[in-house]
Amino acid sequence: MRRTAAGRTLAVLDAFGPRHRTLSLSEIARRVGLPLSTTHRLVGELVGWGALERGADGRYSVGLRLLELSALAPRGLELREIAFPYLDELYQITKGNVHLGVRDGLDVVHIEALRARMHQVSSRVGDRWPMHATGTGLVLLAHARRDLQEQVLRSPLERFTPLTIVDPKLLRRKLAQVRQTGVAVARGQLALPDLSVAVPVSGPDGGVTAAVSVVVETRTARPRQLAALLTQTSRSISRALASCGVAHG
Repeated sequence: MRRTAAGRTLAVLDAFGPRHRTLSLSEIARRVGLPLSTTHRLVGELVGWGALERGADGRYSVGLRLLELSALAPRGLELREIAFPYLDELYQITKGNVHLGVRDGLDVVHIEALRARMHQVSSRVGDRWPMHATGTGLVLLAHARRDLQEQVLRSPLERFTPLTIVDPKLLRRKLAQVRQTGVAVARGQLALPDLSVAVPVSGPDGGVTAAVSVVVETRTARPRQLAALLTQTSRSISRALASCGVAHG
């Protein structure tokens, strides 16, 4: 199907991601599959509007104008503001990397990220990851509609490390375990030294609206202790959402 002008512009923005934070013009063209001349024109328009910024080295990154727009998303900012005091308390206790994630399509998007001082992971607000490879994503996938789960299970599962679950049968078993225990423990899924523990956050309607996780170094991790702390945090956020009448789907 031939892409429209809007589709080509959105494709340029979609070329950026957690593993591609800065790109050269030729890299953007290659990732989008457009001629260099067309890419140059589209990138120029996006820079002019503020959606992209050009660094001194000639490479491009996402611009502040998109941050302004993202702040208007009700499923991100409002939930993030309500949850932040509890996430910060969790961060102070665990000293780990704390994430709050919501599902967007077949991915998990982190709408809050507090980075540890000692064992930092590559995570920022707005990062998007496949659900099968993160603690928050496993929680959200485990509680998603059955048809969406099947869609993920039928799709190619990207491998990030030798421990990443890419076998649909193993992933199905993992999701059942998450539903049974209420906790997702993901060892070395995105990076081998990391262990992620995540739990669901409920909205006013009782459905799972988000997931909160702590990522620490595997060799020093205490998953049960982290799960207990995360459960307390989740309950506090869920109560706050209920009292504010905030529903996020």
